[in-house]
Order: sequence, then C-alpha cells, then structure tokens
Amino acid sequence: MSDQLDRLLSIMARLRDPQDGCEWDVAQTFSTIAPYTIEEAYEVADAIQRDDMADLRGELGDLLLQVVFHARIAEEAGTFTFEDVAQAISDKMFARHPHVFGDQLEDGPPARWEELKAAEREEKGQRSAMDGVALALPALMRAEKLQKRAAREGFDWPDPSGPADKVREEMEELASASRDKQAEEAGDLLFAAVNLVRAYGIAPEEALRAANRKFERRYRAMEALAEGPMADLALDQQEALWQQVKRDEVS
Repeated sequence: MSDQLDRLLSIMARLRDPQDGCEWDVAQTFSTIAPYTIEEAYEVADAIQRDDMADLRGELGDLLLQVVFHARIAEEAGTFTFEDVAQAISDKMFARHPHVFGDQLEDGPPARWEELKAAEREEKGQRSAMDGVALALPALMRAEKLQKRAAREGFDWPDPSGPADKVREEMEELASASRDKQAEEAGDLLFAAVNLVRAYGIAPEEALRAANRKFERRYRAMEALAEGPMADLALDQQEALWQQVKRDEVS
C-alpha cells in the first residue's frame, strides 16, 4: 500500500517539476484545480449511486490525485506536506472518537460528535454557529447545514406546519415582487423549501437528486415515444406523452 502511495507522490512531484514536468500541471494553483476537486468528489458519489464498483475504484483514485496535487503545491510553497495532511486527519479522527480510542466508552458518536466539532471550531476562534460551513458547498446542501446549525441553537420550528406556512408566504412574495427583487425572493423560496423538506427528516440534496433522475428518465421515455423532435410538438402533446410515461411506470 505504502509503495503505491509513494509512487503516486513521486509521479506528482515529477509532473510539477519546473524543468522536466508537464507544462499544464506546473501552471496549476490551488484555485485552478479546486473545480476539478469538486468535480471528482461528485463523480465518486455518482459511481456509488450507480453501484459501479469498478468505476468507484477509478474515481476514488482521481479524487486521491486531487489531494496529492493540492498537497504538492503546498509543499512547494513550504506550507505543509501530504504527510501533514494525513497526520491532521488521523489526529482529528482519534480526537473525535474517544469512545473508541480513549477511555470514554460510555459515550457513543451521536452524543459526542457535534460537541467535539463545536470544541474544535472554538479552538480555531470560530464563535458563531454559522462558522465553518464551507462557502463552496452546493447551495442546497449549504442551506441545509446552515439551518441545522441554527436548529441546534433552538432556532427552528417544532413541526412541518411552520416551514410549510413560510413556503406559502415566500411564494406569494415572489409572485408580487418587482423585477429587481425577484431573484432575492426566489432564493428565499428555495431556502424555505429546504427547511420544509428538512422538517420531514429528508435530506434535501438526496431528494432533489432522486427527482432529477426521475425527470431525466421520464423525459428520455417521452423522447422515445415521440414521432420526431420534441420541439415540434405542442405543449399539450408533450403533456400527453408525459402522462403516458407516468402511466407506463405504474403498470
């Protein structure tokens, strides 16, 4: 195992060599490769969703390469090394699992995890409950995390009726908003929808992913049934195909 990791680290060092490396790799910075890091993480999730273990193995390798890439750039700048990265996450996992590695066997992860994370944030000088929620997260996921942070402080509705009323309120405000306020009101509506879904104990990101897959599957089925391009069909004809696809799924 260590031999292959050492090999990967050596490959990245060679790729980043200013004299004999790859021009593209040498030119990259944290910022320029960050989008690729995010993309690779999503491709890992996609392989898991498709239950494609061969693809997952490859995608995990691509994601590991991103970690090695960032660590190499940092090492060249004298900031930290890959070994520092591995040590930091090992130390964090050890500290967050005292019920496994320490003498606090009576406490399990659910009781201690958030408490330990809060202590870590405080050590970093993060005082607000909103601190530490990454800006680069997908907006839907970040909305959920912000709301959960607030909920842990007691700022939350006790049942789904509150967020349901808020969704209706935001819909009305969007409908009556002036042109320059529509984007803001649309954001408020989406944020409220996340809160409503969360109130039912459903992960909004997972729910929307499932809805996306369903829509894509049904639209592809519509295209297969259509006689010619979809754009040539009137809306009522497209709707008829949509309803047919839905019926076919049930039957």
